[in-house]
Amino acid sequence: MEHRIVGPGPYRATRLWNETVELFRAKMPLRKHRCRFKSYEHCFTATEAVDWLHELLRRSQNFGPEVTRKQTVQLLKKFLKNHVIEDIKGKWGQEDFEDNRHLYRFPPSSPLKPYPKRPPYQKDVIEFPKWDDPPPGTSQENIPVRPLVMNPEMWYKRHSIAIGEVPACRLVHRRQVTEANVEEIWKSMTLSYLQKILGLDSLEEVLDIKLVNSKFIIHNVYSVSKQGVVILDDKSKELPHWVLSAMKCLANWPNCSDLKQPMYLGFEKDVFKTIADYYGHLKEPLLTFHLFDAFVSVLGLLQKEKMAIEAFQICCLLLPPENRRKLQLLMRMMARICLNKEMPPLCDGFGTRTLMVQTFSHCILCSKDEVDLDDLLAARLVTFLMDNYQEILKVPLALQTSIEERVAHLRRVQIKYPGADMDITLSAPSFCRQISPEEFEYQRAYGSQEPLAALLEEVITDAKLSSKEKKKKLKQVLAAKDVEIRNLTM
Repeated sequence: MEHRIVGPGPYRATRLWNETVELFRAKMPLRKHRCRFKSYEHCFTATEAVDWLHELLRRSQNFGPEVTRKQTVQLLKKFLKNHVIEDIKGKWGQEDFEDNRHLYRFPPSSPLKPYPKRPPYQKDVIEFPKWDDPPPGTSQENIPVRPLVMNPEMWYKRHSIAIGEVPACRLVHRRQVTEANVEEIWKSMTLSYLQKILGLDSLEEVLDIKLVNSKFIIHNVYSVSKQGVVILDDKSKELPHWVLSAMKCLANWPNCSDLKQPMYLGFEKDVFKTIADYYGHLKEPLLTFHLFDAFVSVLGLLQKEKMAIEAFQICCLLLPPENRRKLQLLMRMMARICLNKEMPPLCDGFGTRTLMVQTFSHCILCSKDEVDLDDLLAARLVTFLMDNYQEILKVPLALQTSIEERVAHLRRVQIKYPGADMDITLSAPSFCRQISPEEFEYQRAYGSQEPLAALLEEVITDAKLSSKEKKKKLKQVLAAKDVEIRNLTM
């Protein structure tokens, strides 16, 4: 009774459904049962199905040990609705499934869910700003540069270029990096990081990239409080004051010695119900409908915890800021309640941790089309979020640094050498400044005097050379100097 791991990728929810259905039909024990003085072969009771499937789901790494019996019953209801099973008289669809002794069987064939077809994807999502020629009517003479202070090293560099030892360089212009360019870079690089972590050829089958708003990403990175919680520009999208007060009350629940402790029994349950009712009536889940497949795909990485956290970090950056803020406050409250040993039980039938997951799973993640494994997948995701919310709801530093460096690089003036494979970015292209004709003539006439004098002095003072060798060296230097003078006067 093994459930193979279904990794990240397109249509993960559908693949999990088909995998579970096939395993259930192949491994579920069947035997003869009697009902109302009549025997039925190859069937099972509802309770037997719940027992077996519940154990299968708990042992599966795709779902985890926190799957409840109630969730298993809900899944079997969907099995009956989709004709994966039928009652012993062949009825299905509108029939209700309950955890009892009612008899069920498998139909002759069980249709698996088909994979939806989507249009072909384009691998190049967004192009970065590229190198460009100077705009018409501009020249390098108008480029402001800092004053050049000549020293031996700078003189050597300029002289080397003049005699051809170092290739001449030129300034390469780029288009101005606009705010729209920056937004495109944030969107493109963020999606590229997510695609790389998920190991996909394209994100088209798990995410409609046209719906990704680059302004949301930038806001979620930079508009945050000291605690890392998103700050909203539009205060009308904030949580209602009474909901925020209720959440603070439970998140900071006082101990029994506190005089501010409410006096009537069950107060904490009423406060919790207030919060649950508000989140339960949201028009859209916090992780949004269009990001459902992306988050479900990330669930396939839970065996690689670090990679899963990085992928969830990026997915959460794609959320509208108001959704991200509500998620941050909710997860912080849920985690604090679970860790607070002074908190009275909020429900008689469930432990606090299970209650948190069951209460808020649907308002955090669900599909617009109500996918059959919504409840199990949402519970799995919320459990992981609750255990790692501090890391997941941080801004991924590596991504932020990479994008900021990219933008800074595009804004720099560039120096390019002919034939170079790569463009070399220098902070100050000092020795490429155009000089006046007078300055050039002066350096051509007198620029080599100091090196020549130093060379003559070195020959004269060299004790290792004989007088004959010194005279020979001096004649060679002076001859070379005569040639240079004749070239200058031609």
